[in-house]
Amino acid sequence: MKIAFYGSSLLSSYWNGAATYYRGLLRDLAGRGYDISFYEPDAFDRQQHRDIDPPDWVRSIVYPATAEGLSAVLAEAKAADIVVKANGVGVFDKELLEGIVEHSRADAMRVFWDVDAAATLEEMRADESHVVRRMLPSLDMILTYGGGPPVIDAYEGFGARRCIPVYNALDPDTHHPAEPDRRFAADLAFLGNRLPDREKRVEEFFLKAASALPARRFLIGGNGWESKAMAENVHHVGHVYTHQHNAFNSTPLAVLNVARDSMADIGFSPATRVFEAAGAAACLITDAWEGIETFLKPDEEVLVARDGQDVAEHVRALTPERASAIGRAALTRTLAENTYAHRGAQVDAIFKRTAQPERSAA
Repeated sequence: MKIAFYGSSLLSSYWNGAATYYRGLLRDLAGRGYDISFYEPDAFDRQQHRDIDPPDWVRSIVYPATAEGLSAVLAEAKAADIVVKANGVGVFDKELLEGIVEHSRADAMRVFWDVDAAATLEEMRADESHVVRRMLPSLDMILTYGGGPPVIDAYEGFGARRCIPVYNALDPDTHHPAEPDRRFAADLAFLGNRLPDREKRVEEFFLKAASALPARRFLIGGNGWESKAMAENVHHVGHVYTHQHNAFNSTPLAVLNVARDSMADIGFSPATRVFEAAGAAACLITDAWEGIETFLKPDEEVLVARDGQDVAEHVRALTPERASAIGRAALTRTLAENTYAHRGAQVDAIFKRTAQPERSAA
């Protein structure tokens, strides 16, 4: 089957945390025989900060972020059996969702893939004319980056035919243990862009812990933090490219995951970084959120913190031996249950169940 996928970027993770999610899932689906075209706009300097060249398992189309560019790529939707619009493209999000409905064939499967479901649902509650609310009757399903029962119930309450979480996972060919890199040496490292609904949690879980442990070294990577006031023991390394993630995760004593407000509130939303860290056999400390035990076992495969004081206590008590044991256990669990091969098999089964005989014959 042919898939036309309209997303933020496959080629760049610059201000685009979903990049590795797209890569892992679509690469696996391509290996299962899907013919995939990925359409991304030339916007936000992402093409100037590419992590990868166009891979051979997908047809990669970068289009001008103009009305003419939009029209050209939407015209190609009619050639696809499955048409997917992901949220958070950043330009023409409304027009893209309306466009995949208008330009796809009547027998095509239409999917909205929500990589920020909590934020989308909040917008939908506040706006009866929201484009996703209006398009739900024309969509075959909603797939989400995470969210569990609260997100499923909310979407189906709005009238979605089906809402199915497809969680982040590990691509073991891309993220794996690596040799330490002294640039990333630290007792605790955090990687994430500076976003409004994440910043306060970073202040609590990372910066507060750093202030409590002035003799320890803390490292923060990601875009936007250069103007943030931080303690002297915190070092900012700026944007960390995907090919540097393994060294970033393998070098420190521990790495920290901090969920955005919306993701923490709904639970069941492990960030990409959780599985990237596990793939590198890193000792992960995560802020507490409902459903963590679905993916990693607290105290054995991950350390869970309720606040910055807990983070500081974990770092203070952590030995290299215990950190190594937790990281190895996380890697073993993740390889057994949470790789993109597992997620690809899930999505393949969803698509095949939805492609009913009458649809195929249409």
